[in-house]
Amino acid sequence: MRDEADHPAAPPLPEVRLRLDRALSLAGIGAWECELAAERLTWTSGVYDIFGYPAGNPLRRADIVALYVDESRRNMELARAEVIRTGRAIALDAEIRTWRGETRWMRLTINSDGGVGQPARIFGSKQDVTSDRQAMDSLRRQAETDPLTGLANRAVFQTRYREITGDNLNHGFATALALVDLDRFKELNDTFGHPAGDACLCEIAQRLRQAFCGVGLVSRLGGDEFALILRAPVNPARIARVLQEAVVMLSRPFFWNGMRLEVGASIGVALVGRPHRRRITELFAEADMALYDAKAAGCNKVYLFGDEGQSRAA
Repeated sequence: MRDEADHPAAPPLPEVRLRLDRALSLAGIGAWECELAAERLTWTSGVYDIFGYPAGNPLRRADIVALYVDESRRNMELARAEVIRTGRAIALDAEIRTWRGETRWMRLTINSDGGVGQPARIFGSKQDVTSDRQAMDSLRRQAETDPLTGLANRAVFQTRYREITGDNLNHGFATALALVDLDRFKELNDTFGHPAGDACLCEIAQRLRQAFCGVGLVSRLGGDEFALILRAPVNPARIARVLQEAVVMLSRPFFWNGMRLEVGASIGVALVGRPHRRRITELFAEADMALYDAKAAGCNKVYLFGDEGQSRAA
C-alpha cells in the first residue's frame, strides 16, 4: 500500500482557476460575463488588461461600451442582441480605446446560457489581437501603396476606380478622371540626380494629397505620372479652374539640400458626364489623349476631353 505522500493532494479549485486566469492573461485572453437583468459585468484579469481598466473601478456597462469605437460599438451591440435573441454564439473583432486612451483591437466571443428567448446571462472571451491587426494592416499598406510617395498605387487606383464609378459607370458619382504628368522632370533628374528626383515626387504627392483631400482619390501610376478621380466639382468649367489652380500650386519651387528645384505639370482630363455611358478604358484613353495635347501645347496646361469636344484651360 502506497503512502499518501506519493499522491499529493490537488491544489484547491480557486487556486487552479487563479493560475489559469494568469496564464490566459499572459496570452492576452480574458473571460467575461454579464447578468442581463442587472447588466452586471464580471471580468477576469485578462479583460481588465485589454481595456487598461483599473481593477478597483466599478464595472458599469455604459462606461465600458463607451470605450468601443463607434463602428465597433454598433457591431458589438447588434451581435449581442442577436445572441440574446437566437441563442447562437457569435465572434467578431472590435476596436476600442482603452481607459488610458490607447487604440486596441480585440476578438470578442459572445454566447448565452440558454437557447432562444431571454437567457439569464451572456458570456464569452476577449483576446487582444492588436499585433495581428497591425501586421495585417502593414502588409496591406505595402501591397496597396506606392513605396516612395505613400499614395495609392496603380492596382489600388484601378480597383477603387471601379468601386467608385462602377465598371459601366452607371451608378457612380465621379465627375472626372485626370492624368497628371510632370514637366521638366527628366531634366531635373538628369541635372541633380535620382535622390532629388525622388524628393520632387514626394513633394508633388504631398501637394496633390493636400489639394484634393476629401474631393478625390490621388494615385501615383508610375514614374512622374499621377492620376486623380474627382468627385467634385461637377461643372466642366469649374473642374478646369480647379485643376489649373492645382497646376499653379504644383509648379511652385521647393528647396532640397539647399538647392531650389522646380518642375511644371500638364493635366489631361476625361469628363465622366451624366448619364454615364463609357467604360473605364475609354475614359483612360480620353484622358491620355488630352494629356498628350496638353504636353504638346507646352508647360502648365490643362486639357479637357468631354462630350462637347476638347477644350483648354489656359
